[in-house]
Amino acid sequence: MNRKRVLLIDDDVELLRQMSAAFATAGYAVRAAPDGQIGMARFKAEPVELVVCDIIMPTREGVETILALRQAWPELKIIAISGGYRLGPAIFLDLARHVGANEALEKPFRLAALVAAADRLLGAASLGEAS
Repeated sequence: MNRKRVLLIDDDVELLRQMSAAFATAGYAVRAAPDGQIGMARFKAEPVELVVCDIIMPTREGVETILALRQAWPELKIIAISGGYRLGPAIFLDLARHVGANEALEKPFRLAALVAAADRLLGAASLGEAS
């Protein structure tokens, strides 16, 4: 069986762990990165079908990362995630969609909703249930 591959980019280590577990349970091959710079390097070394990218991160933030991914790989599926901090997530998620995210989810979100969004984008049914 050919598993779908996902790269998760987020500076929140606990959320990264939870997302990794949810995608692995759903049958995905998972790679993770703590910021956009490392995420870009990992993507270039081993491309995936889907990237889940936080917007506000140190080193290389999400909008810049999404823009670079979209320009280099137009067919790549991208889900943006953000809590938005003081300004609220809507402005950041709208910007992420504008630069190329296919979907955008506001933190906090249900892990099952994230995996379902990935399945929709990739046209695949997950192998397990994540919550």
